[in-house]
Amino acid sequence: MVTNQGREKHMAQAPNPTKIKVVGVGGGGQNAVQRMIDAGVSGVEFIVMNTDIQALELSTAPLLLQLGSALTKGLGAGGDPEIGRNAADESRQDIKKALEGADMVFITAGMGGGTGTGAAPVLAEIARDCGCLTVAVVTRPFSFEGPRRQRYAEEGIAALRAAVDTNIVIPNDRILSTGEKRMTLPDALRMADDVLRQGVQGVSDIITVPGLINTDFSDVKSIMAKAGTAIMGIGTGRGDHRATEAAEASIASPLLETTIEGARGVLLHITAGPDFTLEELYEAANVVSRATDHEDAFVIMGMVIDEHLDNSVKVTVIATGFGERGQPMRMFDLGAARQVARGAPAAAPAAVASPPTVPVAAISAPNGQGQSVGSSLDAPAFLRNVGRRPSA
Repeated sequence: MVTNQGREKHMAQAPNPTKIKVVGVGGGGQNAVQRMIDAGVSGVEFIVMNTDIQALELSTAPLLLQLGSALTKGLGAGGDPEIGRNAADESRQDIKKALEGADMVFITAGMGGGTGTGAAPVLAEIARDCGCLTVAVVTRPFSFEGPRRQRYAEEGIAALRAAVDTNIVIPNDRILSTGEKRMTLPDALRMADDVLRQGVQGVSDIITVPGLINTDFSDVKSIMAKAGTAIMGIGTGRGDHRATEAAEASIASPLLETTIEGARGVLLHITAGPDFTLEELYEAANVVSRATDHEDAFVIMGMVIDEHLDNSVKVTVIATGFGERGQPMRMFDLGAARQVARGAPAAAPAAVASPPTVPVAAISAPNGQGQSVGSSLDAPAFLRNVGRRPSA
């Protein structure tokens, strides 16, 4: 059953022809989508799918889809992924209708439960069959949630990986290490939801928000189509070396289960205040590009100016194209990165010249909060493609 409760006011109008749909599946996915709506994520259409009708009706998403109404009677999947999968199978035609017209579909869910774990792979299969670029951003459960939930999660992640173009898995246990030691459970769950939001927004803003760096859907597709497993890191920096520190923190983020070394594609998303300079942009891109340690790495970038940010920078990195390396965790050498970014002796790429220190806002059109800048300005080549586009 598809319902549209006349809440079109929540629908964000995409500023370009690319149609992106963000689908929250199950309780965890629904919570993540709600956080995106509350945070004002723009340029995408939100859909929530759930087997629990009572929970579903709490969502303010413009399009709601009850899965498996005949099977579950609106009472949920009872933590059983098989029921979640069968519920999605029952609702295949409704799911297909909900995804009509999309160029790109994000699927967000918490793995380990019933609806999200079972239904998300079915949704991904339908989206891929419709020709959509399909990206999953999901969480792995906290270890304290028990071995059965962990097992369900791993089975769901494996099924999802086989069905999507790109699969980003965020371990909830690692989210805890990014927060305060005495964090409450509600705060931890909210943080997990917000990390999912940042993963989706880090990609969607690059496509939908016009900016200084004119990156389009085809650029993103070249990195994320049939890319397999991807990893995401988030970092912040303040002070004189804020861009370098944020980039370093993103590639050494506790969210990363491995390094970005060997990545053939990287999405780099930067949020900063209007005093952010072109030199800082160069430094951040250089840190991330060198960390891939791949001669054919293709780095595409997006930037949003937030006038409320005070002398701080936030960097989100999503790295793809690893193949089946399965290498153990090895942290990037941050000391070497600092030397390169801060002007110590290092071998710089021959074609890259250091840019002038010019505030980004000074070379771009006026902007409002949360808007990218300079919509009519093409970025220099060294910022558009740090490295080369990966071969097909």
